[in-house]
Amino acid sequence: MAAERGSPSLLALLLLLAGGGQRPGAADYCSWRGSGLSWEPRSRAVEQVHLRCTEGSLEWMYPARALRVVLEPNLSSARHTTVCIKPASDFQGASVYVERAGQLHLVASPQRDISRRTASFQYELLTNQGAAGPEFKKMALVEAMCRPCDNMELLMAICSSDFVVKGSIRNVSHDSENHMSQVDVSVQKVYRQKNRVFQQDEASGEWRGPIRTLLQCKVKKGGGDFLFTGNEHFGEAWLGCAPRFKDFMFIYRAARERGANPCEFQLN
Repeated sequence: MAAERGSPSLLALLLLLAGGGQRPGAADYCSWRGSGLSWEPRSRAVEQVHLRCTEGSLEWMYPARALRVVLEPNLSSARHTTVCIKPASDFQGASVYVERAGQLHLVASPQRDISRRTASFQYELLTNQGAAGPEFKKMALVEAMCRPCDNMELLMAICSSDFVVKGSIRNVSHDSENHMSQVDVSVQKVYRQKNRVFQQDEASGEWRGPIRTLLQCKVKKGGGDFLFTGNEHFGEAWLGCAPRFKDFMFIYRAARERGANPCEFQLN
């Protein structure tokens, strides 16, 4: 089956972030998969896709003309939202625009001919619900990635991070092309993790996992035990606060004696 294509300049994927608030009876559609082959060959219509989760994915096979993706997360009190997009490794992609106040802003460069390719990416929303909101704290920790956390940031990290693990550094590798470093961790104890980033090796029985950080942080391998905290983005662990474990224990115990610990932490 052959389908007539529009000119490459008309191939586009539009992202629109709508206001929060759940509609009655609305379902949570996190991901979408579709094909331009299902459209009428001479139609100039723009198909609309509504996604209502804070994270998910989109796969557009044989893209033609334009696809308008409306992000309507079920967040009742969201004030400001940041949209993060991670293209698939084989993304050959349509032009990707973000629509703000009726204006289109290009965020991914167009290709000459993508009519037989796939445009796909993952998306993630970060919401600022005010200074006390958990997402605000997450973003603050990301901004502080390259400097040591102060005591309050550390105490908040063990409460709000996606992962909290005790372990040591096995290896550190650097990827200058992607401006990223990876810390391979040998884990002694997993206190919390959102997904299965840290897993047990079947052969050795050792728990391991990779943690990523910015190349500009100039992370080096160090000896001893650390408390690694941070957040997950697109299924990858990103480093937040990482004090030496003995230093963390001293700070936490002192805060607990004063009644200043924001949450309880399992010491043993």
